[in-house]
Amino acid sequence: AMLADGFYSRVPRPTAAVALHVMPALPAGHIGVCPGYAWANADILKIVVRGAGGHGAWPHLTRDPITLAAQLVLAFQTIIGREIDPCEPALISVGSIHGGTAFNIIPDEVALTITVRTYSDAVRDQIIDAIRRTAAGLARAAGFPEHLLPEIQLPPSVTKSIRNDPELTSRVACAARKILGDERVADVKPEMGGEDFGLFGGAGQPIPLTMFRLGTTDPAVLARDGATQKLHSCKFAPLPEPTIKGGTKAMAAALISLMPV
Repeated sequence: AMLADGFYSRVPRPTAAVALHVMPALPAGHIGVCPGYAWANADILKIVVRGAGGHGAWPHLTRDPITLAAQLVLAFQTIIGREIDPCEPALISVGSIHGGTAFNIIPDEVALTITVRTYSDAVRDQIIDAIRRTAAGLARAAGFPEHLLPEIQLPPSVTKSIRNDPELTSRVACAARKILGDERVADVKPEMGGEDFGLFGGAGQPIPLTMFRLGTTDPAVLARDGATQKLHSCKFAPLPEPTIKGGTKAMAAALISLMPV
């Protein structure tokens, strides 16, 4: 919303952008850094698998969208396994599937929602094209007429991938180590989660950016149970004081280190 409202036209264009995101897998108040790609493009596809419903005892008189939807769920994984370069991070997850009302009725349609996660925009486009081709191809193979081919909706991307600028990330990590100590700053792995902070990288004239992780979990809980807490979960329970203090200190140190002398 800030960018759509013309944020970069209202303030001087920044030389860098820095953000943090909580991470339950780290002890509260600890910092995690990851140079290079760290967060993914997140796209949502909505697929309506259309058919011609009827009685479950006379399937030959129908075009069954449930059977086709089941085939699509499995076939989409073949796109990742056999069409995408294994060195390119990418995934397809079917998050919901809804169709049918009764045990003996073949419905007219089944609705799927899918998330596609990638780092590269080219790989993103390749996967989406393959999903469209696979959906239409399997429908045709099952004898579905052209007017009943699956309908695919692609809303605007939820997030843009985040590539942490290596030099900027190094400066932020150095500043965090000075104020928190080496033992509280760790290297962490890239993830396929999504965050809209990537949009602050600008277009045309890219702005270097970095997003570091902020640990939230009680160290005793981590030692006893491991990283059992999850984001977007009712069981997510940050340890307030060390989490807030660690994040505030690290962010303030990072910004001060970037100020011109």
